Amino acid sequence: MVRLTLELIGKSLNQKNRRDESLAHYLRKTTHLKLSNKNIDIIDDLSLCKNLNVLYLYDNQIRQIHNLDFATNLRHLYLQNNCITRIENLASLIKLEKLYLGGNYITVVEGLETLEELRELHVESQQLPLGEKVLFDPRSLHSLAKSLTVLNISNNNIDEVSDLAILENISHLIAVDNQIHHVKDLEFVLGVWTNLRKLELNGNPVCQKPKYKDRVIQQSKSLESLDGKEIKEMERQFLMNWKASRDARKKNRTESMMNEHAPYLHFDNNDKEHPHFPIYYFPMTKEKPNFAILSEMHRPPHSKESHRTVHEEDRVTEKISHLSLKNPQNVQKNLSEPHLLRQMPL
Repeated sequence: MVRLTLELIGKSLNQKNRRDESLAHYLRKTTHLKLSNKNIDIIDDLSLCKNLNVLYLYDNQIRQIHNLDFATNLRHLYLQNNCITRIENLASLIKLEKLYLGGNYITVVEGLETLEELRELHVESQQLPLGEKVLFDPRSLHSLAKSLTVLNISNNNIDEVSDLAILENISHLIAVDNQIHHVKDLEFVLGVWTNLRKLELNGNPVCQKPKYKDRVIQQSKSLESLDGKEIKEMERQFLMNWKASRDARKKNRTESMMNEHAPYLHFDNNDKEHPHFPIYYFPMTKEKPNFAILSEMHRPPHSKESHRTVHEEDRVTEKISHLSLKNPQNVQKNLSEPHLLRQMPL
């Protein structure tokens, strides 16, 4: 393994650029250091590099971020493809604008509370334990709420992005090859991110959903590119008009249904104050009943049998009325079984 020391830096520098300068003098005015792919595992004391703006340390074996307190002027830090397990010791980098940490072993995005100038954060493709996903510390997200514009969280088993809604100035989200399944999981953040210009979700299950593209475009009025394809203004206008028309039809149907049910709602409200009296109906059966009620027009004139039938009809009617006041349930049963009427005492 190799330690990142001033000596290593001196060996990596182009001697022609140094001329006759001492290493210490040269490092004090150095703004860029390229130390990638040097098999470095430990960052040593680099305090002489006070004016450092850009530090390239990607493709090494670094396990811990430390000894960078001196770099108060650092603006870009490249640490991707190392063995880093935790984001830490960055509090002094108050001018940092771009941080690259992809391809490490980070499970929680944290330790960014003081980086209020950070514009870009790249934490894609972390080497995660089986079944785990990258999480976000709310404190770090709150600190980045107004500054962060570019976020790369690709290939991190992320299944929802609602926690990121606080990033109000995000303009480019790269979240390819994750586990986002539903457009509804995106609708909330798309409504909040009014500055979003580019969205990349390739490789997520949500991309296979019907009308995925249409729904995303309808939800985000500022979006200019989706999954690497430009969104044309004519396409957006067509979808917005179609959505407005659909919403209007839905509203009209709802109002029509409410108007149709309005009279019934009036009667339902009165039911509580005015109880219903039971109404009984003779059952419609194919068999002829055991008694008959004949109208005047069907009775044979001047017949003793007709007078007897009328007399029996009157008595049955009178008895039914009398019993209905006493016990309506029994009467209902008898009426549903007409043969029992003959057994009723007259």
